[in-house]
Amino acid sequence: MNCLKGLGLKTLILTFALSSIPSLSFAIDFEDAVFPELATSARALAMGNAYVAKADDASAVYYNPAGLGTVRKTHFHLSNFHLELNKGWLDNSTKGSVLDVFPEAMDAFSLEGQRKSLLKNKGTISHQRFNFLPNFTTRYFSLGYLVSKRTRATIGQEAGATFEYADRRDHGPYAALNISLFGGVVKFGGSATYLNRKEVVGESDANVEYNENPDEIKKGAAVIVVAGAKLTLPITFLPTFALKMNNAFDQKFSEGSTNGAPTDVLNSMDVGFSLTPQIGKIVRLHLEANYKDISAEYEGISTNRKLTLGAEFDIGRKFFVRFGYGDGWGSAGLGIKSQRLEFDLTTYAVDTTSNEFRGEEDRRFALSFSYGL
Repeated sequence: MNCLKGLGLKTLILTFALSSIPSLSFAIDFEDAVFPELATSARALAMGNAYVAKADDASAVYYNPAGLGTVRKTHFHLSNFHLELNKGWLDNSTKGSVLDVFPEAMDAFSLEGQRKSLLKNKGTISHQRFNFLPNFTTRYFSLGYLVSKRTRATIGQEAGATFEYADRRDHGPYAALNISLFGGVVKFGGSATYLNRKEVVGESDANVEYNENPDEIKKGAAVIVVAGAKLTLPITFLPTFALKMNNAFDQKFSEGSTNGAPTDVLNSMDVGFSLTPQIGKIVRLHLEANYKDISAEYEGISTNRKLTLGAEFDIGRKFFVRFGYGDGWGSAGLGIKSQRLEFDLTTYAVDTTSNEFRGEEDRRFALSFSYGL
């Protein structure tokens, strides 16, 4: 009996010990709960990524396809690209002599280059994102091709810290449609992207040259549908209520490799409300509030982090000044727009902690440039 009691006590202790060990996970991941769009917009990011109600350009395909009903001019842009880098990447990759900066910065666009840069500044996070979105967009319709690459990496400061990394590459054609009813008071829209995804998330020895491990590569394809709706009341300040659903049909990626399918796009829902008062003859102010992932598909994310706020001063529909608040941090940006050219500069930040509110700031800088007919 004593033996059984002793065995039971040991089993209880062992069970408790095992349950207290955290499951294997990586500190590096993608912030899909607050930034679920397959292709981000520097304009939206400057407004705290609060853009569900405002979306009125080519980026409406992923922010809210219902917004295609408010596109003002037709354009055919072959050079539509978006580049963003964070402070960690810039600090790590632009140190040293002038002759060393350029080749080192170019090298840092690869995971091996980031590993070498991070060894000089452990404890920081390196982030880069590139979108290329050539498209033909007019009112009610958009057709284009998405190319996107996102990379994040870090090396901790503790002894024996590993090189942790996450790399995601998306590409595929898309088409989007909009239906406007009652003179544009009610709008519905949807976009479909045949998305091919290649993803690598893992860790390796920080002091050994990084080479992509075939056992970590996950590939797959799926048709991802984004659906949206807008209700704009034809009264003062044009109050607008908006809703957008990511991966509306909850499609899963096929398994294009023996390592399984990549991370699925969750069937999350974002809602928004906006006001657009006219200030003077040529200046308009747009104010917007969004709540990301109202359906709580992403676990462990603070409610406060999902609330995003944005403001945009529109001067003659050509010059724009923007401010915002998203993921617990401030954002700002400037923009220029014409029939052929769109140019935006933005700074915004994300919270690097898994579920805290205003944990650690990851400050980023983004540039969007589009030129066409």
